[in-house]
Amino acid sequence: MSHPHPELSAPPALAENGLRVVALGGLGEIGRNMTVFEYGGRLLIVDCGVLFPETEQPGVDLILPDFEYVRDRLDDVEAVILTHGHEDHIGAVPYLLRERRDIPLVGSRLTLALLEAKLTEHRIKPTTDVVVEGEHRSFGPFDIEFLSVNHSIPDALAVAIRTPAGLVLATGDFKMDQLPLDGRLTDLPGFARLGAEGIDLLMSDSTNAEVPGFVTSERNIGPIIDEVFRTAKERLIVACFASHIHRVQQVLDAAVANDRKVCFVGRSMVRNMGVARELGYLTVPDEIMVDVKDLESIPGDRLVLVCTGSQGEPMSALSRMANRDHQQIRITADDTVLLASSLIPGNENAVNRVINGLTRWGARIVHKGNALVHVSGHAAAGELLYVLNVTKPGNFMPIHGEWRHLRAHAKLAALTGVPDENIVIAEDGVVVDLVDGHARIVGAVPAGYVYVDGSSVGEITEHSLKDRRILGEEGFISVVVGIDSSTGKVVAGPEIHARGAGITNDDFNEIIDKLEAALQKAAGDGVNDTHQLSQIIRRTTGKWVADNYRRRPMIIPAVVEV
Repeated sequence: MSHPHPELSAPPALAENGLRVVALGGLGEIGRNMTVFEYGGRLLIVDCGVLFPETEQPGVDLILPDFEYVRDRLDDVEAVILTHGHEDHIGAVPYLLRERRDIPLVGSRLTLALLEAKLTEHRIKPTTDVVVEGEHRSFGPFDIEFLSVNHSIPDALAVAIRTPAGLVLATGDFKMDQLPLDGRLTDLPGFARLGAEGIDLLMSDSTNAEVPGFVTSERNIGPIIDEVFRTAKERLIVACFASHIHRVQQVLDAAVANDRKVCFVGRSMVRNMGVARELGYLTVPDEIMVDVKDLESIPGDRLVLVCTGSQGEPMSALSRMANRDHQQIRITADDTVLLASSLIPGNENAVNRVINGLTRWGARIVHKGNALVHVSGHAAAGELLYVLNVTKPGNFMPIHGEWRHLRAHAKLAALTGVPDENIVIAEDGVVVDLVDGHARIVGAVPAGYVYVDGSSVGEITEHSLKDRRILGEEGFISVVVGIDSSTGKVVAGPEIHARGAGITNDDFNEIIDKLEAALQKAAGDGVNDTHQLSQIIRRTTGKWVADNYRRRPMIIPAVVEV
């Protein structure tokens, strides 16, 4: 999918003292976050994440931002600022660094450690700059101040960007948990101080803009998890994001309290928890950890497995358990499965399939729908209003959300007194210029999806995905015909075969006469070009299938000259 914005033309040259803001992902969608800031011919990138594919994108592993806008200007990029370590904010960095390896990566200690572990798999040694909240850094014309924010992963940061064009505050993903597990609060005094200084543009997380009130504290989940542990009869399998260190810590604490051993399952889970443990963000008593190869020696009522797959990802450990094709773990009756995460929009069907699969084998499933086992990492409407009131922005641009979230957040901004003409609702590729204290849309640039499929990047197109969807939903029919190369007359076939089209080979006896007649007429008209004959076969076969079966399979003609 791309966002061409036919109503918008290419943007004009940036005004001399203007700041340009171009989101290449993250607006109108949840994921693929990447925003490019430009001042004085220099560029600053904030976040560079991936989007995970949905069912209508079969075979796709990841979706990247389109780097075309910056590809010819990579030497102008001062740095990539990373707000936190979630995949939708750092997952595309390896692919950006393939195009220029020495771009400085700036972020907190945990964020960069998680990213470096990922980059090792891509055989890339990055240039990194570790920062902490309260620090300032200058990158070309951009003066950056880092502020702490509370999120569902430690060490998240908001960034204040100062240029002669004005002050921008980009919150990143945040919430305002007043009793966070790590004691690290969102820096509301810092937000208020910037508001008093004069924020020209606020760019704020919109994910929960439709949710009233305030998000529940993470601390409230601890007793619920402990209750699940105490009532579990056999093995306890906990599925969560591989980056949710706070949740894993709660699981480890409950395991210690209930005398259970813990095993991390899945490459990303093992990798991330290893990084978090090494840096001191995760406290893991040595005596409770076991290796996956030793699972059979431990009684089920003393074992906890922590794995990925809470979103129904087809290749995740939990999905393979549900399908009974995991090499080491087989779900049995009396196992308890705890889905300790929220449901990302679009993943409902995949998650329900996993829940049904696990339930089939007798497991008890505990999830957010029947117990308070997860709270969101994103601020609800009450918190967003609070931020708007303390920052008092001159202009407001909602970010990180689908269209309904962006519009809901824009309404909140209007309620706090931001003038309608100063509220900019953009989506991917829309160019926003901040000039003389006023933000406005000035054009658009390409910001389509770039698909990663195995080792290929960008080679899969929308046309390819359309073909895959047709093959998956309607099947295909192949028609092989041999023709005389000089006369164009049929000398062999037609030979017809079908797979997945719901039509047996015997049924094709009805179409053979129609194909022979169509090809005979073409030969009489002097048509002997193989491409034209293939089109005749495709049209004739397609019409017959549509008229008789109301289906539209992929039709693959093969015309062989003899």
